[in-house]
Amino acid sequence: MSANLDKNLIHSLADVQSNQIGKDTRIWQFSVVLKGAQIGKNCNVCANVFIENDVIIGNNVTIKNGVQLWDGVRLGNSVFVGPNVTFTNDSFPRSRHYPETFAKTVVKDYASIGANATILPGVTIAEGAMIGAGAVVTRDVPPNAVVVGNPAAVIGYTNSMKYSAFTQSSELDPKGGDQIELGVSGAFLSQLPLVSDMRGTLSVAEYEKHIPFVPKRLFWVFDVPTKEIRGEHAHKELHEYLICVRGSVSVVLDDTKVRKEVTLDQPNIGLYIPPLVWRVLYKYTQDSVLMVAASAAYDASDYLREYSDFVEYVNRKAL
Repeated sequence: MSANLDKNLIHSLADVQSNQIGKDTRIWQFSVVLKGAQIGKNCNVCANVFIENDVIIGNNVTIKNGVQLWDGVRLGNSVFVGPNVTFTNDSFPRSRHYPETFAKTVVKDYASIGANATILPGVTIAEGAMIGAGAVVTRDVPPNAVVVGNPAAVIGYTNSMKYSAFTQSSELDPKGGDQIELGVSGAFLSQLPLVSDMRGTLSVAEYEKHIPFVPKRLFWVFDVPTKEIRGEHAHKELHEYLICVRGSVSVVLDDTKVRKEVTLDQPNIGLYIPPLVWRVLYKYTQDSVLMVAASAAYDASDYLREYSDFVEYVNRKAL
């Protein structure tokens, strides 16, 4: 044991070969930490944990009993790893045959992994995500997503308040005009006029009356497999107005302070999304058709595609 380690925090029955252990980190009995491993400050490594050489663990991390962290695993700050979580680093393992390099598996800051989950090689679990107990994670997990099942699928987003306005057509005024502020940086739901008779039904949206900008671009999203997630970005300057003209889709809105989820399931309900609001679109029904009006032509430089970049950009703008 290195002289730099606090012996009072390393159980006498633990085998700790690394001297790269941060202050106030506690390691319990029957755990093994190999020489090359790096563990940050104020972590709690519970009993029967194995940590291989090429492993980097951030600060304030909790690793519960029975976890193995193999070469290539990277845990960010304040990550929680539940009991008996299984990490893997080789997609095609064979006894005594090793790949040239092991896949990197990354768990970003504040993510949590429930008991007995299995994480396949090369997966990135993004900031704030929550992996349900027993889930089998086969691909990257978006920021703040809640995933469950085998293979794991997104069923919601952490700390998001579901908004159920305009859910019953009987509650709607056929003349339209109702508008509900969502409390996410100016985003709102609006009810559009609805005209129905024996010939069919018509709805209409007028620019600047219902849509608070003059659109320069329209696009449609359809034939989306129900398990897929779209959006996952914010815009620096662009305004958008969404109408699900058929089927339904759920939209998560996030301005770094408030996160809300709304369901668009009626063709006369519109959702206005201003700049600097992160959006995630998911839970598409098989028949869904989503129309989007945008305030400008496509500009790749206007996108913020990584949640961490979005948070940093918003914080910079606030200064």
